[in-house]
Amino acid sequence: MKRVSFAEFGGPDVLQLVDAEEPHAGPGRIRIAVRAAGVNPVDWRIREGQFQKVRPIELPAGVGQDASGVVDEVGEGVEGVEVGEHVFGEGSSTYAEFAVLSAWARMPEGLTFAEAAGYPSVVETALRIIRQAGVRSGQTLLASGASGGVGSAVLQIARDRGITVIGTAGAANQDYLRSLGALATTYGEGWVERVRRLGHVDAALDLAGSGVIRELVELTGDPQKVISIADLAAPELGARYSGVAGSVPEALAEAAGLISRGKLHIPVEKSYTLAEAAAAHIDSHAGHTRGRRVVLV
Repeated sequence: MKRVSFAEFGGPDVLQLVDAEEPHAGPGRIRIAVRAAGVNPVDWRIREGQFQKVRPIELPAGVGQDASGVVDEVGEGVEGVEVGEHVFGEGSSTYAEFAVLSAWARMPEGLTFAEAAGYPSVVETALRIIRQAGVRSGQTLLASGASGGVGSAVLQIARDRGITVIGTAGAANQDYLRSLGALATTYGEGWVERVRRLGHVDAALDLAGSGVIRELVELTGDPQKVISIADLAAPELGARYSGVAGSVPEALAEAAGLISRGKLHIPVEKSYTLAEAAAAHIDSHAGHTRGRRVVLV
């Protein structure tokens, strides 16, 4: 089979489309014929070697953790899913023709494979950090860098829970944020005052790692009310860094429910082929995403 792999840490140019042995579903796992894989910032952070001190991997290594596809192997002890079903979920080395998933759910009716591949990690992350922020119905949450996948999920999940969300993003994405129910404002000089004019902030999320932790602490008045998923240095300023996933199966089940109720939709901004994985990483690293990027297989 074909898969995207890298044999050394570095820039996008280390990614190679190679022939590899097919993986197989072990106990408690399923294998899918991949139709699409989600492109996440964690993918290129791992490729660059950013997590080697905390989560070391052996090289050569595959790329990707989110995927959608058709079940073609069911491991020992797995119940409730059959060969031929359409699922989306999380696993490893998902930029490939076949991948093994450790968590999955049936794809909601009407969802395309490309759309489904964009949900697993971002919805788990959004649910986790909203919970960690401790915001409740009637309160206000600030999301810095709100137009990407996680931000898109945060805005919609928070809105469904009665939480007001202020979102910051580039000028081109202001209408997009408003379409998801957010109070929107732009980055750049004076953004803190623009946020203040929109309302009191009870908690804040740093979704882009753009060096705004000090300002988020200033806006909330409490560093423990600030959570980052993108700035490893956030704890140095008293804020919290959230990088360990919670229950992915529970998150997938909740995502499927939200999608089926019409409460969650994350658009696919751009798709790539396996051979274009490096371009996908370059675009992901550049930011300014509106929704999700996916690799089609």
